[in-house]
Order: sequence, then structure tokens, then C-alpha cells
Amino acid sequence: MNGSYHHLLLLLFFYPSSRQSIFSSFYSLAELINNMDKKATWDRFYTENNSEAANFKNFEWFFGFDAIRDFVLPVLYSRPKSEASLRILDMGCGTSALGPSVYRESVWPVQVTCADISPVAVRLMRNHTKTKAVQPQNISSKLDFLELDCTHLHEHYVSESLDLILDKGTIDALLRSRDGGAKASQVLKQCLMALRNSGSLLQFSDEDPDSRMLWLEREAREPGLIAADVGVQEVGELRGVTYYCYQVSPRPAAQ
Repeated sequence: MNGSYHHLLLLLFFYPSSRQSIFSSFYSLAELINNMDKKATWDRFYTENNSEAANFKNFEWFFGFDAIRDFVLPVLYSRPKSEASLRILDMGCGTSALGPSVYRESVWPVQVTCADISPVAVRLMRNHTKTKAVQPQNISSKLDFLELDCTHLHEHYVSESLDLILDKGTIDALLRSRDGGAKASQVLKQCLMALRNSGSLLQFSDEDPDSRMLWLEREAREPGLIAADVGVQEVGELRGVTYYCYQVSPRPAAQ
């Protein structure tokens, strides 16, 4: 079962108060799941599940930053040192605090971009950080928010321009949706093109490694495209569901 599907079921079971807001815009859970690759789906979702200003709350898929701090920061700090800021993309950020947390916690200078297909989510995050500013440990660090369809990543990021891409449920959502399989493959390939040779994609999911590792290795190694090294670590268990961190690092296809 896909991670985003698991999370929605858990959300409805453990937080009954969320049911009305979620289903007020969708005829059924199946409709929501099948259309998770659509911009309109997420515009409606974040409109229903978030409010402005003082009442705003970050919405976290799977878990928050604290659960994966020890997976993200060591990878970030393993990058070759440079005077330039490390460029980080939180892909499909929604209204998660993941990107702002990396910006806040990193002792190295970072340029964190939180990108989402939904302008509603982007607006909510921009307004929230204006109202409640996030203070970085490194004064040279920067944080920004961007409306971006991740299937068009190449239109915003040139080859080898990113050091780290964070994916907490975005490719999961594409893989689960009715027409999202090809889009998921497209996104993975564009991530590998955008990453520097020393960079990594960290993908958080509850999909079993026996399935996800095969998919990642297959999609990353098609002829004519940059190959990748793929690894996996167990993040832990939350409400009976085991989550994993998949690390995908580009390398020359000839190696």
C-alpha cells in the first residue's frame, strides 16, 4: 500500500475531526487518492485544511522534521565544503515545516527552496513565515517559497545545480494516483539531472524496499540517462506503519 494512501487512512482514523474538511471537497477517499497528481486536488485540500495567520498549523505527511533530522543533516554535512551556500529543494512541500526546519537547523549556509504545485500552499507558507519568522543558525542562509510543478523541474533548475532534494510523500502521491506513474518516473529523472554529482535525493516513504528499490533502480538506469546509486535505511514505526529513507545519488552511467 502506498505511503500517501496509508497516511490518509491514518489521518481519518486517528483524527475524526479531519473527515468533514477532507470530504467536503471530495466525493470519496478514492477520488482524492486517484487525483493526487492534479494541481486542483491540492488547491482544494490545502484550502480546506489550513487557515491564515494566527490559526495556521503546518500539515505534516508521515512525520515532522524531528523524526528525520538524523537522516537529513548528516547527508547535508557530508557534501564537499564550499564558500557557496548549499542549494536544497523541498519538493512538494505543501505546508510542511520540513524545509524551514532545515533552514533553521543547518550550521552551514544553505539556500532552501520549498516548492509546491499548489499556489494555495505556497501562499500559506509565505504568509506564515512573514508572521512568524524562522531564525537560521547561519546568517547567510536563505529560505524561499516557489510555485512549481515538479514534473517541470528542468524549467527552473539547470543540470547539476542542486545539492539535496527532499521528497516526503510527493513521488508516493504520483505513484498512487490514477495517471501518475509516468509523472513519477519523469520527476525522478529530472531530480537526477538537477543534482550535482555529490548531491542526493532523500525520499521518505512507507513502501517496502523490495518494491521501491526495484522501481528506483529501474527508473534511474534507463539508457541515455544518468544512473544512480540507491540505498535505504529504516526511519522507524509510526502508528503501526514502518517508514524508510531512500537515498538516491547520481553517478555517471558508465561506472
